[in-house]
Amino acid sequence: MVELRYWDTVTFLRFLLNDEGSDVCASILKEAQAGRLCIVTSALTLVEVVKLRHHEPIPKADADKIRLFFQHKYIEVKDLNRYISEAARDLVWNNAVDPKDAVHVATAMRFHVPRLDTFDCGLCRLDGGMGTPPLRIMHPSLTQGALDLGDDQNEQE
Repeated sequence: MVELRYWDTVTFLRFLLNDEGSDVCASILKEAQAGRLCIVTSALTLVEVVKLRHHEPIPKADADKIRLFFQHKYIEVKDLNRYISEAARDLVWNNAVDPKDAVHVATAMRFHVPRLDTFDCGLCRLDGGMGTPPLRIMHPSLTQGALDLGDDQNEQE
């Protein structure tokens, strides 16, 4: 079964700008390329990634590179529709979530993505506080599975 992860704009920007944390993002993307992970994001990301508040803008010269990057089959871009917008509005009212962050949270919840990866510490504070089951919101990380040693150890004795 393919693991679903939601990435907000900040997470994509850390990777695209080779900023702090880009190494873990690259590792996650390798898992996605290998078919073990699918990264979900909102269509809002396609706009925000060009110029997110408090970040350097991505130059227009990189437009084709950005467009092609988001066309990878392991990145699912979900449309921002009325249902998600209304759910996001409720998150703003009920959970004091920033409107753009609320769109990301609502999109993750709408498509039953269990985990939202972000470098936004304010958003991480909401971990486990929204959704059924509760949406996990945390810094991107890649956990390594247990190493299967099998019976090889017994054969060496």
